[in-house]
Formats: sequence, structure tokens, C-alpha cells
Amino acid sequence: MRRSTLVAWIIFLAGVGLVAWYYFATVPGSQPQVVNDAPGQSGGTQIEITIAGEANGEVVIELFDDLAPQHAERIATLAREGAYDGVVFHRVIDGFMAQTGDVSNGREGGDMSRAGTGGSDYPDLPAEFSEEPFVQGVVGMARSSNPNSANSQFFIMFDEGSFLNGEYTVVGRVIDGMDVVMDIKRGEGPNGAVIGQPDVMTKVEVLD
Repeated sequence: MRRSTLVAWIIFLAGVGLVAWYYFATVPGSQPQVVNDAPGQSGGTQIEITIAGEANGEVVIELFDDLAPQHAERIATLAREGAYDGVVFHRVIDGFMAQTGDVSNGREGGDMSRAGTGGSDYPDLPAEFSEEPFVQGVVGMARSSNPNSANSQFFIMFDEGSFLNGEYTVVGRVIDGMDVVMDIKRGEGPNGAVIGQPDVMTKVEVLD
């Protein structure tokens, strides 16, 4: 093969590779895999949770609208509707996480034996797994064994949980009030079920 022909082929293949990279990096629906912005600086929707019980105070969560757009939108929608108001932290495991968000079966004063078995009236969401790690303060979406079953329930990490990485959708992180999160009443029942009166999200609202 003549040298000029070889050079032409190299240039052509490099161009094809560049176009392919640009396409897959910029086509609609392509998503980032990690959040590089400092807490509070990603531009995502922020929600404020007022917690009462053993923990008392406000927690501000920054949702990752770019990393998990459908899940972030679901939480924001339910917050705007007031669906999370009065929902308890039904499953809380010391050193691991606090789970809440069962808007159908997890309301204060309800049958706590059913808490964690329900969701919203909206359809379940397809997984939006990423490379964002599960560390303290990260908010993940709860689901069943089906990866595409997250709906309304979410959990806040007390500590690092690398075994969840890439297996559950990371939807946000705590940017204020982590001390309040750490005071949430721990569960002492099977699989972290809270015995007696669980802590409750008295108000969840979107910060505009």
C-alpha cells in the first residue's frame, strides 16, 4: 500500500472514531456517570425535608437531575404534591441507611407492618444506574429485585455502601442537615424495621 493511501486511511478512520465518540457522548438521552460539582452546585432541584421524632430538624437534599432525571423528577413531583408529608422512616439500619417514601402504606399512624410494600400511583421507573458511589449522605432509590421497580421510596446513607454501586439508582445527596439524618430512630426489628413510633417526614417541599 502506498504511503499516501495509508495516511489517508488513518485520517479517515480517526475521523470516523471522532464522529462516533461525539454522537454517543451528545445524543439525547446520554447521561453523565458521576457528579463532579461541589455539593449544592450541580444545579439540580433541591428539596427540604422536615423530620420529627428522635431526629428533629431540616434536611436539604440536592437531586441529580442530570444523572437520574426520571427518578429526580419523580421525587420532586411527589414533594410538590405533598405526597411525602406524614410519611415515616420505616426501615433504618445503623451504619447503613434510613429508608422512607412509601406514600401509600408508610404514613404516620398507619399499619406499620405494611410500610415499605407500596409506592405512588405513578408507574415504576426504569433503572438509571451510574458510577456515582454510595457514600455517606447519598440518596438512593429503593426497589425490589427487579431493577426497574423504583417508584417513590428512597433511602439516605449513614455510611459508605460500595456493594450498592451500580446496582441501585443514585438520585441525590444531602447538602445540609446530615446531623439530623444521623439522629433518625434506628430500627430494631427484622431487616431494620422500626419498632414503635418511627420518625416522620412532617413536610417535604421543593425549594424554588
